[in-house]
Amino acid sequence: MNRHLISTVAVLVVLAVAWTSLGQDAETTGARVQQQRENMRQRFENMSEAEREKFRAEMQELRERWQSMSEEEREKLRAEMQQRFAGRIGTGRQEQLKAIEAIEEQVAKLKAAMQSTGREARGSFRDLSEEERAKLRERMVKAGQERQRAIRAIEEQLAKLRGPGRPQAGRQPPIGELRAIHNLAVKEEATQTAKRLERLIARYQRESRGREREPGPRPERLERPPRERPDRERPARQRRDVQDESSGRRAPAFELNSFDGKTVNLSDYRGKIIVLEWLNFECPFSRYHYQTKNTMVELANKYKGKNVVWFAVNSTNHTTPGPNKTFAEKYKLPFVILDDRSGKVGRAYGAETTPHMYIINPKGRIVYEGAIDDSPLGRKKEGVVNYVDNALAELTARKAVSTPKTKPYGCTVKYAR
Repeated sequence: MNRHLISTVAVLVVLAVAWTSLGQDAETTGARVQQQRENMRQRFENMSEAEREKFRAEMQELRERWQSMSEEEREKLRAEMQQRFAGRIGTGRQEQLKAIEAIEEQVAKLKAAMQSTGREARGSFRDLSEEERAKLRERMVKAGQERQRAIRAIEEQLAKLRGPGRPQAGRQPPIGELRAIHNLAVKEEATQTAKRLERLIARYQRESRGREREPGPRPERLERPPRERPDRERPARQRRDVQDESSGRRAPAFELNSFDGKTVNLSDYRGKIIVLEWLNFECPFSRYHYQTKNTMVELANKYKGKNVVWFAVNSTNHTTPGPNKTFAEKYKLPFVILDDRSGKVGRAYGAETTPHMYIINPKGRIVYEGAIDDSPLGRKKEGVVNYVDNALAELTARKAVSTPKTKPYGCTVKYAR
């Protein structure tokens, strides 16, 4: 019984420290909000500059949507944001609460199991009849099994609270307390509990040393003398023609209607250079290239007479024909906006952001995919590289595209779920 009692105390010590570190007991609503803000701030500091621009744009988009919403739409957006960001900041709060509740439940079972075979029952053991003794033994065995199951369940929930890998900072129980419990276990001759605590102390000490140890410089590599190789004449590489079937992946076929009633089948434009621009005029990154800069319209007009066809594709699930027609008329688009509200074509191409650009060569191969340029929202004041302009210039001169892929930036494509 002493062994089980000490094991229970050890588990409760770890539980108490985990509980304190999570701040579930005394944490007020304001403190929780402050912690969430701190988590978001840390996440923002760890982002690259492109990711920060994307995050700012998403927040600006949400603010603009929020101002024009009814109260019912705002409630719907709150639920959407809660679901959207639930898994981005470590272990979710709901998961932590569930783990704590599960631990409390198992602790209650542990206490009940220990009380079921208390000192009074064991003290009167000699006064019992043989039948009563047999029942008490059976009850003690059952209680012991319940204790072991509860202890294992508590340890599993504690592992979930600690998260994968080594325990997080601030969640490790004080080694001094573990040593005190270990010494008590040795004194009470609870050998199994003592060994278990000994292993736990050793593990925490190893992990603490690993965290404190600064990474040292790598050992210098021995320099090997360069090998002398005989001069050999190598055949000159044959220049791969830009129309080669092997260049780039094949562009997925599609047939879409435009918002002004036209039907566009990709196969009808075989033999032409095709530009696909994923557009969402609600996104600040897309609007920038129409309101602040006239990037897309100017490029489409620049290459219009050079066997180049331009299409905008709108995969925004909640868009409607009216605003798309108004947008096309306002900015005098020399190309149509294709209706992909189902998201089928966007997913087939792998479009991630607005804008996300694709260029298809006359043989139906994707020879460029990625960003329109290297200056999100005009971040660069000089030396801006327009990847699409460069690729089209090379293609129309029958040259290979020198930069076939870049990382796209912008708002995420709002696909239908």
